[in-house]
Amino acid sequence: MRVLCCRPGLENHLEREARAAGLTTGGAGAAGLVTADDGPARPPGGWAFADTVLENAAEVTGSSVNALAAALVERFGAQIRGLEITGPWPCAFSAAGSEPGLARRAAAVQEAFLELLRRRLGRLARLASLQRQPGRGPAAGLFVHFVAFDRAWVARAAWLGGQRRMADDPQAPSRSYLKVEEAYGLLDRQPVAGQTVCDLGAAPGGWTWSAVRRGARVTAVDNGPLKGGALGHPLVDHLRQDAFGFRPRDGQRFDWLFCDLVEEPHHVLRDIVGPWLAGRWCHRFVVVLKYGRTDPPALLEELRAPSSPLVRHAPGSVVAVLHHNREEFAVAGELR
Repeated sequence: MRVLCCRPGLENHLEREARAAGLTTGGAGAAGLVTADDGPARPPGGWAFADTVLENAAEVTGSSVNALAAALVERFGAQIRGLEITGPWPCAFSAAGSEPGLARRAAAVQEAFLELLRRRLGRLARLASLQRQPGRGPAAGLFVHFVAFDRAWVARAAWLGGQRRMADDPQAPSRSYLKVEEAYGLLDRQPVAGQTVCDLGAAPGGWTWSAVRRGARVTAVDNGPLKGGALGHPLVDHLRQDAFGFRPRDGQRFDWLFCDLVEEPHHVLRDIVGPWLAGRWCHRFVVVLKYGRTDPPALLEELRAPSSPLVRHAPGSVVAVLHHNREEFAVAGELR
């Protein structure tokens, strides 16, 4: 069994994504959860609507905290028998949706599980990491996802979507700053000193500030004013013009394209993403596409279709709903 976890409210979108990937689904179960078979591999670039996927998951039940903890220790011990674990391993307990008290139940079982593990396998227990593993991709450890007070899904292997709650910066002029900070994890890269960035629709400057605080030089394109740390910064060249009409000079190529516009996504794809990638005007890009007024799974299929500029010019691009995204995709990639 494969258990796909997502933000509550995205279950139907995630189920459609799973079916499009060739999986047979069991439907949306608890809030924020879809079950599917252990069929073909994940979609290109990884799951868009899922934040965690438990692979080869099994159900564990118990009438009390101690009973659940004991069952998990027995299962985990049997699975790792004969394995040599010498480094930190993720011990991740979570809860489905927002059922009152379920997250506290998961935390209590985790505490009891670790106490039992310390008694039996003290060295292994000391290596357990309770922090969510950073990055996007497969992970091995123990992953437990509660769907009821007496029932949880458990797996040794999981796929993690890279969602992270980012820390705000008092000099960032908008909370959109958090979106690009989180999106860097999709590429495992970020702007560095000496690189160039074009920020289309820059105002009030959250994304621009994210780049200049790392020492990158930014061409900020927006008719609106910049604020906060982006305003008057020596590394910022503010061009007061429309983002859709801006084009680099002949021979000019930016290291990064940033774009977070409140616009219809096909308009952004057709008039910004397509030309920029086809013209090779940037090396890497982070773009946000607002899907609130579209059919999100259908838009996702378009982005993954062979005719998509992402597939044609930047194969391996990632499309994801991150922690700081609201009714929007973060799209990141690198031109080949």
